[in-house]
Amino acid sequence: MSESNSLWHIALRKFKKNRTGLVCFGYIIMCGLAAIFCYLLAPDNSSNANQMHLEIHSKPPGFSTLILKIPSKEETSNSFFNTFLYGKTETHSEIPIKSYSIQNNQLEIVQYADGFTKSYPLTTFNNEPESFIENKTFWLGTDKYGRDLLTRLLVGARISFFIGFIAVFISLVIGIPIGAFAGYFGGKIDAFIMWIINITWSIPTLLLVIAITLALGKGFWQVFIAVGLTMWVEVARVVRGQVITTKEQQYVEAAKALGFSDIRIIFKHILPNILAPIIVISAANFAAAILIESGLSFLGIGAQPPTPSWGAMIKNHYNYIVLGKPYLAVIPGLAIMSLVMSFMLLGNTLRDVLDVKS
Repeated sequence: MSESNSLWHIALRKFKKNRTGLVCFGYIIMCGLAAIFCYLLAPDNSSNANQMHLEIHSKPPGFSTLILKIPSKEETSNSFFNTFLYGKTETHSEIPIKSYSIQNNQLEIVQYADGFTKSYPLTTFNNEPESFIENKTFWLGTDKYGRDLLTRLLVGARISFFIGFIAVFISLVIGIPIGAFAGYFGGKIDAFIMWIINITWSIPTLLLVIAITLALGKGFWQVFIAVGLTMWVEVARVVRGQVITTKEQQYVEAAKALGFSDIRIIFKHILPNILAPIIVISAANFAAAILIESGLSFLGIGAQPPTPSWGAMIKNHYNYIVLGKPYLAVIPGLAIMSLVMSFMLLGNTLRDVLDVKS
């Protein structure tokens, strides 16, 4: 077994002994699976979890009521793939009701909003009205538009994970080559790259993201790109420092003596041996990307409605904290805090287990 493999196995054994790291890793995996399968797990699998019931807005967790689905003549086909990615395209309308009864071939309902009675012919429901009525429980309550808060939270997790993965991917694609070239070649190339890095570093991250977002326009992918373009400097600085140290090693000198090209030495000999700090900085950047996206959504320039976002959920309900319904803002806030904290603690664990000196 090679030395590099043995070091990774040692790190894996150390990681298994770290309970904090295991718990955080398990929580992240659980949130990731919930984000991937959100429309299959959510009580409301409509597109963007945007099924509104204004009659039952701002209800507390555990609230339940009868829901009548009124079918539409318009037919839509929802394939499993489309439902998995985007949710179902709903054509029927839903009405919260207090009670119902069947009399004289009519379905009589008592509306939840005003208590008035309304009748529908049984033919509207194919003479099976009970199949269109369900007792629906909102486990985390409803927001100010009467949407299921649990569903919005699950679909919002997909936004947070996507922004993390794409932003980290962009930062690695840009930061690793730039930092490697600066550290390996040194001299004027290093001075020029560090000049660019220092200028970018001096601009406040949120301000830079806002400027890029305004230049690219508001939207789903624009936010991902903007956040990724602001995080490469941290990766570049870490990679540069590691390359400066590693290029003095004997195996690098041997590769030069054998006539290998600089590109091969950088990408096949140096970078594979400095993966540990890159993994640690990626975990920290993942957490930072989630916070930045939440901040942008809170300011209104992140993911645009009706796309659910944890930051937008806080923005829409932060004033409810003083109106006696703090859970509307606290629940998404706790979701952000717990996920970010898990990534930060996981990063700290990886830093410890990948440290060959410990």
